[in-house]
Amino acid sequence: MIEAARGLCPTCWAQTPFIVDPPCEACGRPLVGDAEAGDLCNDCYATPRPWSRGRAALLYEGNGRSIVLKLKHGDRTDLARVAGDWLAQASRDLAQSNPIVAPVPLHWLRMLKRKYNQSALLADRVASVLGLEYCADLLIRSSATRSLDGLSREHRRETVSGAIRVNPKRTLAVEGRHVLLIDDVMTTGATLEECATLCKSAGAADVSIAILARVAGET
Repeated sequence: MIEAARGLCPTCWAQTPFIVDPPCEACGRPLVGDAEAGDLCNDCYATPRPWSRGRAALLYEGNGRSIVLKLKHGDRTDLARVAGDWLAQASRDLAQSNPIVAPVPLHWLRMLKRKYNQSALLADRVASVLGLEYCADLLIRSSATRSLDGLSREHRRETVSGAIRVNPKRTLAVEGRHVLLIDDVMTTGATLEECATLCKSAGAADVSIAILARVAGET
C-alpha cells in the first residue's frame, strides 16, 4: 500500500535521499553542521551564482539517482508527476514573487531521440502545483553539445557557452519578471549559470533555480 497515487512504497521512500537538512540558499545542497536558513555552501561562497536562490528535492545518489535516470533515459515519464510534486514542495518558498517557470531546454536532435524533455515535464508539474505561469520555450538550445558527464566546471562552461539563447518571441515575458528555472540534475551548475545569465541579460528582475536532484559534491 502507498499513501498517494503514483507514490513510493515505504521501502523505496526510506531509500530515497530527500533533502531535509537546511539547504544552501543558492544551490539547494544540504548543509552540514550548525547551519541556518540563508547560509551558503563552500562552493557558492567561492563562486557566486548568477541567480539569487536555489532549491533541490533529492540528492543524486542511491534511489534518487535511479529515479532521475529512469525519468531521463528510461521513458518513465510517469515519474515526472510525483517528482514534480516533490520539487514543488521543496521550492514553494521561491513562488512568493509569482515567478514565470521555465525549463532548461533540450536541443531538437536530442528531443527527437528522447521524445521528451524531462526538465519540461518537471517544470510543467511545478507550475501547475504552485499555480504559476509556465513557459516551455522561454529558452532555446540552438546548438547541440556533447554530454557534460566527466567534464570539469570550466570545460562545462565552455561547452554550453553560446549554445542556449532566450527565445526572441518570449523576450517580453522575461522583462521585469522573476524567472524560476527548472532542471533535473545539478552538478557544477554550468548549464543553469548560462541560462540564468541569459535571463538576466534579457531583463529578468530575478532568477531562481529548482532542481530535482543535487550532486552532493563536485565531480
